[in-house]
Amino acid sequence: MSEFASRLVRNLMNRQAHGATHPVSLNSQRAPKLSVVIPLYNEGDSVASLQQQLSAALPALALPYEIIVVDDGSRDASWEKLRAWHESDPHLKVIRFRRNFGQTAAFAAGFDLARGDVVVTLDADLQNDPADIALLLDKINQGYDVVSGWRVKRQDPYFSRRLPSQIANGVISRVTGVYLHDYGCSLKAYRREVVKGIRLYGELHRFIPAVASWMGVSVAEVPVHHRARRYGKSKYGISRTLRVLLDLVAVRFLLSYSTRPLQIFGLLGFGAFGIGTVLGLYLSVIKIFGGQNIGDRPLLMLAILLVMVGVQLVMMGLLAELIVRTYHETQDKPIYVVREVLE
Repeated sequence: MSEFASRLVRNLMNRQAHGATHPVSLNSQRAPKLSVVIPLYNEGDSVASLQQQLSAALPALALPYEIIVVDDGSRDASWEKLRAWHESDPHLKVIRFRRNFGQTAAFAAGFDLARGDVVVTLDADLQNDPADIALLLDKINQGYDVVSGWRVKRQDPYFSRRLPSQIANGVISRVTGVYLHDYGCSLKAYRREVVKGIRLYGELHRFIPAVASWMGVSVAEVPVHHRARRYGKSKYGISRTLRVLLDLVAVRFLLSYSTRPLQIFGLLGFGAFGIGTVLGLYLSVIKIFGGQNIGDRPLLMLAILLVMVGVQLVMMGLLAELIVRTYHETQDKPIYVVREVLE
């Protein structure tokens, strides 16, 4: 993804060198302080309203800004409308995927291209209010690294959307240790060093605050507006919920044992091996001293199974240790994050 973004940046620079298709404003000549990243998939009906609302909200912030829209393989008129928007707005950059890669990949592409000190994300379906970006920036300016929107008065059906979301937010908060009321809200603000230090896979975009907690970031939450969907239909379904749950397991592992996998696999392995050994000793005693036949007892099979599983888990932990060490050493990936250095 980063290589793709690099090629895109070079293409943009070549276009500027040979003459842009629109005039360059004063803000576009300066490095942006704010990057707004918006994934988009089949939202052609909302593009015009999105452009209008962003054009009203962002200049009022009095900050150099850029807008990065990622067309995630739309099959409607989204691309044509984005291209027309690009020709009239020097702040807009558009990334077009060859096919639908998913929201996480769209966020990752936007983060790779973003140059702002603060990166704000929001959806393209107009359920997020661009005017609320100012609230997130005010909180960021108070010293926080991540600010998440909280849809207090959510305009969605209760049983099909809000209730499952409330349950999921509670589970995610307990599992990750980062307590937020609304992990699913796409309206979030991040300091650039936070998103530049995270690699996204699967459905991990909603877990960015939790994954970033490994870096020691400070996380805040602010109430934001939420509006009923006016165009298109929701892309969320039960299959996506199951994928999110699987990614939650991965996030928990990454937060707790990503640099020491032997501790979790070894702990489980020794537990299984120990229980199997105790059962084996018990069966041996009643066989030797009690003369009982243990060959057809299910307990014997369970003891053998637990011993074998225990050995396999320990070996899996050792292999995971080798993989993790190779991963960190070959990619020169640090196992710590420095906030600042005084020299």
